[in-house]
Amino acid sequence: MPELPEVETVRRGLEPVLAGQRLTHTDVRRPDLRWPFPKNMSERLSDVCVMQLRRRSKVLLADLDSGDTLLVHLGMSGRMLIEGTMPGGFHHPQSAPGKHDHVIFHTEAGASITFNDPRRFGAMDLWPTAELETHRFLANLGPEPLGNDFNAPYLSGRLKGKGSTIKSALLDQRIVAGLGNIYVCEALWRAGISPKRLAGKVSRPKVENLVVHIRETLADAIAAGGSSLRDYRQADGELGYFQHSFAAYGQEGEPCQREGCSGIVQRIVQSGRSSFHCARCQK
Repeated sequence: MPELPEVETVRRGLEPVLAGQRLTHTDVRRPDLRWPFPKNMSERLSDVCVMQLRRRSKVLLADLDSGDTLLVHLGMSGRMLIEGTMPGGFHHPQSAPGKHDHVIFHTEAGASITFNDPRRFGAMDLWPTAELETHRFLANLGPEPLGNDFNAPYLSGRLKGKGSTIKSALLDQRIVAGLGNIYVCEALWRAGISPKRLAGKVSRPKVENLVVHIRETLADAIAAGGSSLRDYRQADGELGYFQHSFAAYGQEGEPCQREGCSGIVQRIVQSGRSSFHCARCQK
């Protein structure tokens, strides 16, 4: 499933095409994805201006001048692909809608943005912008890991006394929003912390180091266009390539890449998910 860097990469790719642009009409080609679409979705997404395009956790947010916000969750295989005229006159060839092209947004400038989702685990909804934090996708989320509210004092306070593992704690969206399995594995490797360590036993210096590495891991992944695992692509159709930089995730049996370490990356299962780590240098 796309994680924060992939969703942020899609947002950045869509921003020049959607932000400040008017949607002339929207083709809704089926009644639902993972859940039913909101009533009159096509009409509510016609002749409206996209005021800004944001991201909260793993959800794309398009604020409209109608007072609503369009929420888009990519699910496991959702993609948003651009065709037609781009700002600056660049043109992406347009094709006839395919079987898995479920929603197509058309802009006044001549671009079309297609939501393609073969597995249909994605989701869309419309919600009053002023009440956005009450939406089920966003309610009770912790701070953004790249925002100022996510820092060592905050994380130390949330981890204090917790009996779960640090891996589980970082995947808890109530503690920090948007982190997923891939980038937690990578950040813990960079910080030299075992995914098996109890969250409440991580020392303050290690928490400070961990916060730095979470930020750096996400920033590096965004700069690389995300990680192309299975279905993920950027908004222009290109593949991300951060997966070529993985030091832990998916590296079972490979030598640890940390300088001076002779360990081997191992795979363990925690709460039904794979964790990859080096038992020699991650303590």
